Amino acid sequence: MHRSSRLFAFVALLFVSVVGVVRAESAPTPEQTVSAVAGLLREFLANVDDPAMHARFWADDLVYTSGRGEVKAKAAIVAEVAAAAKTLRPDSPRTRYGADEIRVRPYGNFAALNFRLLVKNPDGTQWFSRNSGAFLWRDGRWQVVTWQATREP
Repeated sequence: MHRSSRLFAFVALLFVSVVGVVRAESAPTPEQTVSAVAGLLREFLANVDDPAMHARFWADDLVYTSGRGEVKAKAAIVAEVAAAAKTLRPDSPRTRYGADEIRVRPYGNFAALNFRLLVKNPDGTQWFSRNSGAFLWRDGRWQVVTWQATREP
């Protein structure tokens, strides 16, 4: 009995060690993280009218704070985008979004993003905001778990 207890403890310890190594290896490298998060941001901004893009970009447990101080969850954002997408005509002018001053700070399975958002309206007006996002690497992909937008004066 004593011998089987030691064997069980050894097997359990080995399992935990292997799982830890597999998890550590599954985290992208810092270079991969910077490239992937910056690329995902650009893809998101190019497809901001697509509800499927929002469903992929935002994590289910998202906490989003808009530039007006409104706090939203993923479901509300996706629903708003889906409702707006139904009214868009292919030939209607659209607001365009771009980003500069993109900074990605990788921390293993977490990445901090900060950038300046440029918004160009169909009427020619434009404005900027500062945005920060926290990304988590889960299920083989990066998703935003928290977002803060602050419109520049």
